[in-house]
Amino acid sequence: MTTPAFDVFWSFRSPYSYLLTPRLVELVREFDVTCNVRIVYPIAVRQADFFSNADPLWFFYLMKDTYRTAQFLGLPYRWPSPDPVYMDPATRSYPKEQPHIHRLSHLGVAAAERGRGLEFISEVSMLIWNGATDNWHEGDHLANAAARAGLDLAEMDAAVAADTAHFVAQIETNQVDQRKGGHYGVPLMVHDDEPFFGQDRFDQLKWRLEQKGLHRR
Repeated sequence: MTTPAFDVFWSFRSPYSYLLTPRLVELVREFDVTCNVRIVYPIAVRQADFFSNADPLWFFYLMKDTYRTAQFLGLPYRWPSPDPVYMDPATRSYPKEQPHIHRLSHLGVAAAERGRGLEFISEVSMLIWNGATDNWHEGDHLANAAARAGLDLAEMDAAVAADTAHFVAQIETNQVDQRKGGHYGVPLMVHDDEPFFGQDRFDQLKWRLEQKGLHRR
C-alpha cells in the first residue's frame, strides 16, 4: 500500500504555523503518512509593504485569535522575543537585511533535506513561540533544539554558509510551489493538488486522508 503524503508550506514567523505543528507531529507519529516540510519566507519578507497596507483590524484580530487558539489547543504561547522578523519601529517597515529569519529559514530547509524537517520545526517553533525563552537566538538554545530534533546545528550552519545560494533557491522554489498549491499564506497543506489553508483546516486534511485509506502505524 502506498503511503499518502502531503506538503506543508510553513514559516518561522507564523504563529498559526506553530499552533498547527503539534498536530502534524501527532499525525505522522500515529498514522502511516509522510509530511514534506516546505519552508517559505514570511509575508513580511516576501512583500515588505503587506502589513502597512493591511486594515488595522487585521492585526488586532490576529493577536486576539492566536492567543485564543493557543488556549483552545492547550499550547503555551507568547509573541517571540525577539521577533523572528525585525521591524523598524520608526517607520514600521521591514528592512531587507534581517538578523534572524533568513538563518532560521535556511536551517529549516537543511533540516528537511536531512529528513528531520518536521522534528526541527516542532522543536524550534516551540522554543520561539512558547513564551518560556527570551533571546532564543542566543547561547545554546537553538543548538539544543536542533539536538532534540536529531540534528547538529553547527553542521547545518556550516552547510548553509558553504552554499547559501542553494538554500535561497530552495525557498524560492517552495514559494512558487506554494502558490501553485492554491494559496500564498501559511500554514498551507497540499495533498493531491488540494489546498488546505490555515491551522483550522487540519481536521479536513485528516478527513481527506482517511477517505483515501489513511491507517494507523
